[in-house]
Amino acid sequence: MGDVREPEGRGEALLRRVLAGSEAPSAGDATPLRHAVRLPSRAGRTAPWPGWVPPGLREAWQRQGVPAPWTHQAEAAELAWAGRDVAVATGTASGKSLAYQLPVLARFAHDPKATALYLSPTKALAADQLRALDALAVPDVRPAPFDGDTPTDARDWARRHGRWLFSNPDMLHRAMLPRHSQWAMFLRRLQFVVVDECHTYRGVFGSHVALLLRRLLRVCARYGSRPTLVLASATVAEPAAFAARLTGRQVAAVTEDGSPAAGRTVALWEPPLLPELTGENGAPVRRPAGGEAARMLADLVLEGARTLVFVRSRRGAEVAALTAQRLLADVDPGLPPRVAAYRGGYLPEERRALEAALAGGELLGMATTNALELGVDIAGLDAVVVAGFPGTRASFWQQSGRAGRARDEALVVLVARDDPMDTYLVHHPEALLGAPVEGCVLDPGNPYVLGPQLVCAAAELPLTEDDVRDVFGGSAAAAVLDELVADGVLRRRPTGWYWPSTRERPAGAVDIRGSGLGQVAVVEAGTGRMLGTADGASAPATVHSGAVYLHRGETYLVQELDLEAGVAVVAAADPGFRTDARSTADVEVARVLAHRDLGPVRVSFGEVTVTSQVVEYLRRAPDGTVLATVPLDLPEQVLRTRGVWYDVDEEALVAAGVPPIRIPGALHAAEHAAIGLLPLFAICDRWDVGGMSTALHPHTGRPTVFVHDGHPGGAGFAERGHAVLGRWLAATRAAIADCECRTGCPSCVQSPKCGNGNAPLDKSGALAVLDVVLGALGESPAAAGAPARRPGPSMGLASR
Repeated sequence: MGDVREPEGRGEALLRRVLAGSEAPSAGDATPLRHAVRLPSRAGRTAPWPGWVPPGLREAWQRQGVPAPWTHQAEAAELAWAGRDVAVATGTASGKSLAYQLPVLARFAHDPKATALYLSPTKALAADQLRALDALAVPDVRPAPFDGDTPTDARDWARRHGRWLFSNPDMLHRAMLPRHSQWAMFLRRLQFVVVDECHTYRGVFGSHVALLLRRLLRVCARYGSRPTLVLASATVAEPAAFAARLTGRQVAAVTEDGSPAAGRTVALWEPPLLPELTGENGAPVRRPAGGEAARMLADLVLEGARTLVFVRSRRGAEVAALTAQRLLADVDPGLPPRVAAYRGGYLPEERRALEAALAGGELLGMATTNALELGVDIAGLDAVVVAGFPGTRASFWQQSGRAGRARDEALVVLVARDDPMDTYLVHHPEALLGAPVEGCVLDPGNPYVLGPQLVCAAAELPLTEDDVRDVFGGSAAAAVLDELVADGVLRRRPTGWYWPSTRERPAGAVDIRGSGLGQVAVVEAGTGRMLGTADGASAPATVHSGAVYLHRGETYLVQELDLEAGVAVVAAADPGFRTDARSTADVEVARVLAHRDLGPVRVSFGEVTVTSQVVEYLRRAPDGTVLATVPLDLPEQVLRTRGVWYDVDEEALVAAGVPPIRIPGALHAAEHAAIGLLPLFAICDRWDVGGMSTALHPHTGRPTVFVHDGHPGGAGFAERGHAVLGRWLAATRAAIADCECRTGCPSCVQSPKCGNGNAPLDKSGALAVLDVVLGALGESPAAAGAPARRPGPSMGLASR
């Protein structure tokens, strides 16, 4: 591994163990380790306790092993105590909790009637923060959970007696604001609102939360309070600007991290090709990232290393845990029970039992989805394995930050999937390790978000002209209100806009998570036991009739999917195959908002209507062989959103070496790769966006490639792509050119979500298409994404 410094750190030793456990590559193959860097430890810097902190509070933290706050904790707490809205954006495990606990608890000590509200994106994180607060044992705080799992009597107690409520945006939206008169005393005394992990509020969900916070502050003003906002995030670019967009207020940012950090070894790993297998259309196949990560999990557990493996899907978490358990059983029968899976869709009691087992050390290894990216405050992890780039640099650093909290150094491994983004990053490490995190994208002016939120606000309190101008965005809100009045949803009076009092409250019908289709319950046939849930938007592709469904290591077959009732009925089975859904899609241009004519190329951005339908599924053997194709009869799904597209003169493509017969495959390959690379430039992943390509589109009359947001009204991702189109497509071209396959594979132009079975695809044609477009844009193909030289078989371990 080159010149490793001595003495060797724990992270380096674990990496050597992982390398030793990998199967020996065939002759001539390079090591799967493409790059490794050792991030040094950092000493902490403390500050004196602020003078306004009561002695009892200082003593409570000192009993918890906190003799003094870190500098960023003290700075943020001072700003919040002074009434300044503040965003603290420092590293994972930097102690951001104390930065808001300090001013809140001090205020409670000075004002026995003061209240506070904590909002987090996940129940697990709120529960963990509540446990940490209970451990302080500060008198007369009366903290209480208020989430979907809270029993009715506990909710009533929280409303009447709780001083610090731990909740989430969903409960604020559905339970508190619609019944704000019942919460009048709490809201009148509200001093602080804590918004934890604020970087998760992006896209459509973030746009809803931005307007939800405006609704909260508006109702607070009605009761005479103006709470101070404290936002926290480990991973957000331009935190002050982002927090201002999220809250509608000017926010100070604290970004200089004063906490200590353990050293970490970060490794980029590309699984080897499997010469005995071929994939779709004869493409080469790499060893699956999930399988590599499961093997690493087993090796690390054998070393006694406390390990988290992050995978991209619920099914992947189940499979990785099962695989690691099987590998461990061959060595030590006592170890398999110390490995488990954790994912969304589990019932609350299952999640809490797993969280407790991991925190208590009964579990040594866990395979998880991003459900644990933000959740339980897990201390002392030795290793994190990320099976597939999680979509954004922000998420990668959030996940990797779960390692390295102990005194010894830790290991972080990114295992590349067969995916354009993953392949690009392991061969261009500077794009991951040397680049800043992405900016969060949200658009509170999205009419598909603004309309429902204005209706909810009017149902809470009549909307005034001042509200429209000062709180909800001015002219954009006024235009939406005119439409709502014309549709009879709201009534306009001289004093403002009103919700008809005879109707039910609208909040229950508004899905702030953005899909608009709610959840589908997965229910076991015969027993009626609910196994979990599936998102309504993805249900046709994941729990359709005949689909294979995994839960807690058990395999089920879906017997029936009823989208109207929101139920998928499953039965236990061991079919010996997996299933992949196939769909069709069409994109119509509704309105062009911007366009540029660049000779043979025209670039546009605007509103589009996407019509898609799941039409069949494939039964695949474990090696990927297609066993059968089964038709499905499911309804069309219509999405009105925003997209970016370019169309190209056919003669220019022919001149570039792409005759008409190859144009469909060339455009299709360029579309797939572009979708895979967009997360380099916008905080999204490929599942947040979709695309379509065609050799002749009715709107443009030419060969056209679309990339569109996957959310109603748009989420800002396509708009961001339009703004950085040249750099985005240059990186896309580099990813395709850098791939060692001959005709196209999942690492460059094949897509796991393609509804057409990745056919037709033309890799060389895609390069020619992108050369034409980049030439028209005035971008050198090498700019922003030139292929780096591939590492040789002996990758040294650099220090940074």
